[in-house]
Amino acid sequence: MLRRTCLKLAALLAATAMTVLPAAAQEAYPDRPITMILPLGAGGSHDINARVVTSILPTYLEQPVVVRLMPGGSGQIGTAAAAESPADGYTLLFSHNFFDQLQHHLVDLPYAPLDDFVTVARLNAAPLTIVVRSDAPWQTLEEMLDHGRDNPGELRFGHSGNWGAIMVPGAQLMQQAGVEAAFTPYQGGGPTVQGLLAGDVDFSMMFPAVIEAQGDALRPLATAAASRLYEDVPTLEELGYGGNVSDMHRIVLAPAGIPEDRLAVLRQAFVDLQEDRTFQRMTQQLGEDPSTFMTGEDYDAVRPELSEDYRQLIEGFSG
Repeated sequence: MLRRTCLKLAALLAATAMTVLPAAAQEAYPDRPITMILPLGAGGSHDINARVVTSILPTYLEQPVVVRLMPGGSGQIGTAAAAESPADGYTLLFSHNFFDQLQHHLVDLPYAPLDDFVTVARLNAAPLTIVVRSDAPWQTLEEMLDHGRDNPGELRFGHSGNWGAIMVPGAQLMQQAGVEAAFTPYQGGGPTVQGLLAGDVDFSMMFPAVIEAQGDALRPLATAAASRLYEDVPTLEELGYGGNVSDMHRIVLAPAGIPEDRLAVLRQAFVDLQEDRTFQRMTQQLGEDPSTFMTGEDYDAVRPELSEDYRQLIEGFSG
């Protein structure tokens, strides 16, 4: 009788262990470092923001978050690598709305961004500013645009990749201004900055963090922000240019199929990150607006709507 009771008890304990172990394994996530792929080059605004995020996010995940730069192919190389990664929560993609919602309307991709990824968080949204070198001959945007109108094809516009965060608003501005410019693509924001500083291009569009990092080397001519970022620099709206599509949404994505409990852990970590005082201070030093943060659930809901907006924008360009 005692032996039979012991066997029943052992069987019960074994069954209980089988039900408990998976839950315990889930609760242990993450139990190793997480890789954050950037489909962009070093030195750009994404890279700068990523370094800030990954210096503090481990506080809330209790594991390191390692940045992996994978530029090239207008973001396709890094994005494809993330899409092909196991959906286990250990590989993330730090991308933006132009790669995620616009690019698939223009080229055949080896992945479907809206289907193959879910949003962990929109870190922030940032407006661009038109900049030239500090020794450029133009003191205002209109002076530069007048030069472009008088000399078709001579004005050289440097951007971070075809149909990327800088090219799209730049193309729209040139279209509205009636300027035929030469477009020069680089592999990311960092190389774009270097090309402008070297004089290989005449102007570009950049974010506050990148402009501030160059000290007095660059001169802003106009900003796409809703209000002036610099006292003596007008907004595009003030100058009569509308249809602003220049806000770049910095978004953290995970491969679709990630377990819901792991996605919830990641999403909560980014919510907690927004309340971190050190993160707030560092973000403000970069010139970013923390109030533009969106939860993954909220941003996932608007991704298809934004995609449709870009489809219509592209049709307008081609028309």
